[in-house]
Amino acid sequence: MTYDLTALRADIPALAAGTAHFDGPGGTQTPRPVIEAIADALARPLSNRGSLLPGERHADTLVVEARRAMADLLGADPAGVVFGRSATQLTYDAARTLAAGWAEGDEVVVTRLDHDANIRPWVQAAERTGATVRRADFDPATGELTADHVRAQLSPRTRLVAVTAASNLIGTMPPVAEIARLVHEAGALLHVDGVHYTAHAPVDVRALGADFFVCSPYKFLGPHHGVLAAAPELLETLRPDKLLPSSDAVPERFELGTLPYEFLAGTRAAVDVLAGLGGPGDGDRRARLGAAYEAIGAHEARLRARLEEGLAALDGVTVHSRAARRTPTLLVTLDGRSTEDAYRFLAGRNVHAPSGHFYALEASRHLGLGDTGGLRVGLACYTSDEDVDRLLEGLAAFLKETPAAR
Repeated sequence: MTYDLTALRADIPALAAGTAHFDGPGGTQTPRPVIEAIADALARPLSNRGSLLPGERHADTLVVEARRAMADLLGADPAGVVFGRSATQLTYDAARTLAAGWAEGDEVVVTRLDHDANIRPWVQAAERTGATVRRADFDPATGELTADHVRAQLSPRTRLVAVTAASNLIGTMPPVAEIARLVHEAGALLHVDGVHYTAHAPVDVRALGADFFVCSPYKFLGPHHGVLAAAPELLETLRPDKLLPSSDAVPERFELGTLPYEFLAGTRAAVDVLAGLGGPGDGDRRARLGAAYEAIGAHEARLRARLEEGLAALDGVTVHSRAARRTPTLLVTLDGRSTEDAYRFLAGRNVHAPSGHFYALEASRHLGLGDTGGLRVGLACYTSDEDVDRLLEGLAAFLKETPAAR
């Protein structure tokens, strides 16, 4: 298996600026084919979807191709792929729609590991209906969220469980399929935040047991919008608020207003770029994506080991990413030193490793880091050995030049 990192990096114009990017969990840099697909979509006739005029047919083709691409990426049915402004917006929409069937005494389970976008929408929806919110903890010492943590919160009144497939703060990848089995045995639905996960691991929503799965293409080389995948049969049972004249067909029923056609073109292109990262390969796009994720995983695992070895050699560095299964995302704190200061110091060396809680506020607090969080170092499919070395050299210089507070 080949992984042509040089070719990938050469195809990402933003990398020419020389920044060593460790901000991938917040959004990736964009390959040229994605940029060109967006430009091409806007350069050709484009109008509302239809079948008569070139602009109508072009718009329709962009939507159909994007649904097929995301279905291939997620192992989903294209008829169950919903597009929205962001994963947060889609989760809020799902919460409002599902909560219409909740009543006082019903229960909703969220986890302390999650990004707030998979906590607050459910908490607020529950508050409006009188439902009870239960929280599944994770082990702050190991970073692990187990099926037993979720099992302890389930009851016959559970209506929905919201869980992340991978923590955007510390990278933990909970056993989603095992959790799904427990949730379904309790008669509840499972909403999975796959925003961080999808950039690093192959997705099969059916195998995961996710009733709803959300992700964001800009986390895996695409443009800024959100995607929700669910079984069309499940979506048929839901009645979201919508405009009277708008389509009641699934999945259009859940897409409010005109879709961002040019971004859908970019999303299709991003999936195709991903599919090519495992080498030329044979087979359909879904098969090529499987090979690509194997190659991406091997590349990122090697760099993560290099990074962890380098961090272990630095005095005063604590790594809070410790789960057995996790993405190549490390949350770091520095004894007696501000990670915000470290972020600024590294920025001066053109190394981007941001500091904060990154909207995983409950996770940061549960780790004992309060609202401050830490320095998040996220590897991406285009990260190089030189990038890692620059980060480690920068941190070593910061620790040497910045005395620890007493």
